[in-house]
Amino acid sequence: MSHSEPPANRHGGETVILVHGLWTPAAVFSLHSHWLQRRGYRTRRFGYPSVRSTLSQNAHALQRFIAETSATEIHLVGHSMGGLIILELLATARDPRLRRAVFLGTPCLDSHCARRLVKVAGMPSLLGRSIMEWLTRLPRSSPSPATTLFPEPVLEIGVLAGTRGVGLGCVVPGLPRPNDGVVAVAETRLPGAADFIALPVAHSQMLASRACAAQIAAFLESGRFLHA
Repeated sequence: MSHSEPPANRHGGETVILVHGLWTPAAVFSLHSHWLQRRGYRTRRFGYPSVRSTLSQNAHALQRFIAETSATEIHLVGHSMGGLIILELLATARDPRLRRAVFLGTPCLDSHCARRLVKVAGMPSLLGRSIMEWLTRLPRSSPSPATTLFPEPVLEIGVLAGTRGVGLGCVVPGLPRPNDGVVAVAETRLPGAADFIALPVAHSQMLASRACAAQIAAFLESGRFLHA
């Protein structure tokens, strides 16, 4: 976990907490942290054990991290499973300083790749306890599991999906198109989201994309993405 100060006071009092995804450290958000700081935000990167701990445990840790953050307004950005951690947090607790959140390639509705991989020997342990807990909450029935888990938004959420299908999905049969190589666009469609946008980026590429950075900043500032 790290804490950085902005070079300017354009967004004085506002802090963005960045939540990484599965199998990655908090450092993967270094570029977005830097770009957000240049816009005047304070940033903090939340690191958590994505394999060893459950979704609930990681959400509770994020709750404590937020409580320890000194800011008048707090925004959240989650990549992939990081968005699921945020969803879990919002379903169980909420800090009144929370304003907006952006999800990057988060499989809010389901994960075809995860469901296929858990059938492979040894993969449930590799995927980890957080993903396994999430999958048990996603029965393939109506109403939408995301609607059940997250009945109504308690803050503005923007969803960004990728359409460049390069990645794990190339070796996992049947991943619906379009997709970002790991998550299908349809799997990211969170009910009640304030805005949605799809960009021609792959799942991991989102972490180093200036186009994604521009969209994150736009949503945090206005509650809407930049649509052509």
